[in-house]
Amino acid sequence: MAAGQEAHPHAPDEHEEHDDLGEHDEHDEHDEHAPDGPGSAGPVLADPGQRLVARIIDTLVVGLPVLMVLRETVPHRTLEVLAPPLVAGLLLVYEALQLALWGRTPGKRLTGIRVVRESGGGPLGAGRALLRTAVYTLPVAVRPVPVPLLTAAAGFFWVVNVAFIYEGTRGAVPDGRRQALHDRFAGTVVVKAGPAA
Repeated sequence: MAAGQEAHPHAPDEHEEHDDLGEHDEHDEHDEHAPDGPGSAGPVLADPGQRLVARIIDTLVVGLPVLMVLRETVPHRTLEVLAPPLVAGLLLVYEALQLALWGRTPGKRLTGIRVVRESGGGPLGAGRALLRTAVYTLPVAVRPVPVPLLTAAAGFFWVVNVAFIYEGTRGAVPDGRRQALHDRFAGTVVVKAGPAA
């Protein structure tokens, strides 16, 4: 009995040590993951690089076939006049329709971003998607118009757009919304949305 009594107290001690270790491990694991829970900080604004790559992809998807066809069918001088408004019109349909339905185009899907309403983060709807896309494509459409003031205004539009999408990436404006001019007119923001679904 004495030998048994001496051996018996060691067994609970071992279990208690394991239990204590197990409890500490669980707490440590919980603490490690708690601050980074999904949705804890809300939607994250898209990076300027993501937006630029998405825009290049979408412009190539629409513009490249148009340019290839026009180069084979119209004179060079006519191409310079006809291509910008034609590409702008197709971009208007291409982008407005997809933003209204899904909030993203193929370029935005590939770069993992989405366009949402600034207030509430919901879907854009047809009117807001059309307004956003129209503001963006208008400077492209008026490019061939032989009016120096319009050409200067279109160039200024692109400079301001680039500046605005970098808002909030520098310490000077830490709470910037990175809204381009077309975002500001339509009341939209571009957020990270994960890989294409």
